[in-house]
Amino acid sequence: MTAVYLIQNTATKERYIGHTNNLQRRISEHNRGLQTATKRYVGQWILVYAEIYRNFDDALVREHRLKNHGRAKQELYKRIENSMLRKS
Repeated sequence: MTAVYLIQNTATKERYIGHTNNLQRRISEHNRGLQTATKRYVGQWILVYAEIYRNFDDALVREHRLKNHGRAKQELYKRIENSMLRKS
């Protein structure tokens, strides 16, 4: 199983989309500063949304669409707007 996930930083409210075969381990890596794209000195990364796929290729296609096609990302953000942290 592969998860496509959206995490958000509690301090900066930044969002990050990725994929993994172990969601708990991956979020821990983000919070320990082991990932360059999400390395921050303030705040924690929290899971906001995840989709689970049986097929790895399907997960990669979905992640690519979310990262590179504005419309797909906009639709996701609209659908989960009450789950995301709000900027002050």
